[in-house]
Amino acid sequence: MAPTFAASRTKFNVAVLGAAGGIGQPLSLLLKQSPLVKELRLYDVANTAGVAADLSHISTGPRVSAHSGADALPSALYGADLVVIPAGVPRKPGMTRDDLFNINAGIVRTLIQGVSQYCPQAWVAIISNPVNSTVPIAAEVLKKAGVYDRTRLFGVTTLDVVRARAFVAEITGVAPEDQRAEPRPTLPEAEAKKLMARIQDAGTEVVKAKAGAGSATLSMAYAAAEFATSCLRAMSGEVGIVECAYVESDLTASPFFASPVELGPSGVAKYLPLPRLNALEQANFEEMQAELAANINKGLEFARK
Repeated sequence: MAPTFAASRTKFNVAVLGAAGGIGQPLSLLLKQSPLVKELRLYDVANTAGVAADLSHISTGPRVSAHSGADALPSALYGADLVVIPAGVPRKPGMTRDDLFNINAGIVRTLIQGVSQYCPQAWVAIISNPVNSTVPIAAEVLKKAGVYDRTRLFGVTTLDVVRARAFVAEITGVAPEDQRAEPRPTLPEAEAKKLMARIQDAGTEVVKAKAGAGSATLSMAYAAAEFATSCLRAMSGEVGIVECAYVESDLTASPFFASPVELGPSGVAKYLPLPRLNALEQANFEEMQAELAANINKGLEFARK
């Protein structure tokens, strides 16, 4: 079925916070190629001007502007329609996502305080790890400012989807673009367990392969650009846009959960039900709930200090 459109706007202002970093630079390059972007605002604490100058030489439509340092955050955010946040320190060998918490939590809180002041109606897509905690932090900051809308705040989990598509293609030979077709590829339980483990450990796989010189920056940038593009398509009025994202919802006992959502011009239009889980998936679902609850509470406690 061909997509349909309802809104009149077709180009939007996108702010990338953390644009000079390992994820921010390739993400900005990908967004510079989007016909849906009117202006690409690049923000970071330093080194933003060089990234913006480099991107501005690319002969595609979006205008590029550089915003460096805390004093430039308002100009990066004012009038933004979509704010994508890859800001934060990268993972290093031996570092867990929880090790990143104290640094990245403070960064996200500061940036979201800016969002609440200068573009409270913007959609916000958070990449900064640990997402299980940083999204609840953002929600609390926006609530304190009186501008929270749960349909416009997202934790970007698209990388897990992208990895799953790639790894399933390796195992089954079914191309990623064909994996949503019926009948969908199925795996024996032993293969499914291996696949789940590989997806869970994929970040560490990249960190080790780069010998400590970096993390999964390119694949994360690709996944974030895919999610951002879906947001912009929905803003423009295209219907039937479905993405998996970490959002506040009532689907499970957890206040925040990664699940499929249908996007509309104003944010989440519909929280889609979880698919029927097999025994292996149900066991994993039950097993992770306590850890997820702890991650969420850690973020909420930080934000409420």
